[in-house]
Amino acid sequence: MKIAKESWNWIREPAEYKIEENRIEIVTKPHTDLWQRTYYHFRNDNALVLQISTEEKYFSFLVKTEFPESHHRFDQCGVVMYLDSDNWLKGSIEYENEEFQHLGSVVTNNGFSDWATTEIGADVKSMWYRFSRREDDYCIECSEDGIRYKQMRICHMWKGAGEISFGVYACSPEDSSFRAVFTDMELTECRWAAHDGQAPDDNPA
Repeated sequence: MKIAKESWNWIREPAEYKIEENRIEIVTKPHTDLWQRTYYHFRNDNALVLQISTEEKYFSFLVKTEFPESHHRFDQCGVVMYLDSDNWLKGSIEYENEEFQHLGSVVTNNGFSDWATTEIGADVKSMWYRFSRREDDYCIECSEDGIRYKQMRICHMWKGAGEISFGVYACSPEDSSFRAVFTDMELTECRWAAHDGQAPDDNPA
């Protein structure tokens, strides 16, 4: 199912953007980011976030990101679920230098962020993401072609059991700005299959 452009709502609206049917452009503001406390100890909560809301418990959200203009350390854009300043997750590519970038995810529960990454080449300027929900558990996957997806993160969100908001984001934590483009956005049945491995523990500790 395609997403009607009227369904999108801003958390921090940028000065420059375009929202069309199945195409969104966001021009980032300098010194914007999402991060809470862990390791760096600072708190940044001013990234540009555009979302829709749902109470649906099982679904997948697909989006293609393109960012040919990203050029400065920490420039990033991707998929996001922003519940409030202390509870959110994101998956994205974060520019580092002319040699490499970080493909990764951040999960923030109760005001503390983590960061899981892998290095990829700096020449990568497009990536697909698939964000899936199974009740209050979530999965982020990525794909270079929109066909074959690779798992990035499975996580539990402590405040992710009811109505949620999710979508796309872009930011430039340092003195930079770039144009992020999001296309091919679609809601589908949950493509994160139910677990069929070992049985649950009948007597969890």
